[in-house]
Amino acid sequence: MGWRSGRTRFTWIAMERAFLVTVQFDRWEAAAPSRHAAKAEPWAAQDEQRELRELAVSSGCRVVGEIVAKRHEPVAGTLIGSGKLEELAQLAGERQADVAIFSEELSPAQQRNVEDILRVKTLDRTQLILDIFAQRAKSQEGKVQVELAQLRYLMPRLVGKGVLLSRLGGGIGTRGPGEQKLEVDRRRIRQRITRLLDELKKLASRREATRQRRKEGQAFVVALVGYTNAGKTTLLNRLTGAGSLVENRPFTTLDPLARRLRLPTGAWTILTDTVGFLHRLPHHLIEAFQATLEETRDAQVLLHVLDASDPLAVAHAEAVRDVLNLLQLQDKPIITVLNKMDQVTDTSLLQSLEQLFSPTVAISALRGQGLDRLLELIQPHLPAPL
Repeated sequence: MGWRSGRTRFTWIAMERAFLVTVQFDRWEAAAPSRHAAKAEPWAAQDEQRELRELAVSSGCRVVGEIVAKRHEPVAGTLIGSGKLEELAQLAGERQADVAIFSEELSPAQQRNVEDILRVKTLDRTQLILDIFAQRAKSQEGKVQVELAQLRYLMPRLVGKGVLLSRLGGGIGTRGPGEQKLEVDRRRIRQRITRLLDELKKLASRREATRQRRKEGQAFVVALVGYTNAGKTTLLNRLTGAGSLVENRPFTTLDPLARRLRLPTGAWTILTDTVGFLHRLPHHLIEAFQATLEETRDAQVLLHVLDASDPLAVAHAEAVRDVLNLLQLQDKPIITVLNKMDQVTDTSLLQSLEQLFSPTVAISALRGQGLDRLLELIQPHLPAPL
């Protein structure tokens, strides 16, 4: 139990016993208008709970308990109120939990107050995602981006009793050396962030040189986008024989992949894959991965891979569109790929999805079904000659 530090990155040593807290407020902001006719319903508590569980298991935790906390609005100091926290403290103690994970982001003050009541390490959904990213990053660029996101998240959390650093803070009993050490830690983190940004600029210039060579060689790009665990990497492997790692868990692929793809006409293009998107993906994580996501900006066409067997398929599609809007990619040609058709038991669901999205094609990347039709749809969107 505890934290493993590599450079300044922090990852958990599995396997910790986690108690999950799914927070749901009555107020729900309507999704932004989309070009599709349908709009997903608000996420139900059990859907939020399921996704939080999947993320926790993916990080290497053992889930020993779960609770849903419903409120009209957040409590300023503790997010969910002291009464619910006392109940949670009792349950977490009975299950011998090492960590409590909240589905909502906690402010630094909330995190400290909640820890004081629960007396266990407390994390929020953003920290959980960062931990998964830290475990998945393999390339130099991926590691730099993860560390940058982690340090930016840590900066406002240095004051007080933190779970990532030693006990630091102002006030009686902590002035002098304690305050001085806090400033030293802040300065070191700021310096490290500056170095990481410089490193990212160098890596970005190398990527730009690669993209320029592609343009000069008339190598056109098709980019895979989609919700995490929708089957993008399986599709990449099936179309290109890449042999990349495939696992049934969120964020298996974090580093960008690029492989050559041969179209039915005999022409070649480049197929790229990168990190999957997520419902309420924190904006600063998107900012940290801007360099990686730039691959999608140069694509002539986007393949939006959607898990057609998931009851939340429409909600997942909206989450992907939200991220594409943030990246200003909503106007690119998009082909919706309804993956996992072999797992769809209700054919009417598949038909309704085909009516919602256009152009669209139903496939099974695992079994190789529908891929010829997909390649036929890609061809008209690419410039000629190839």
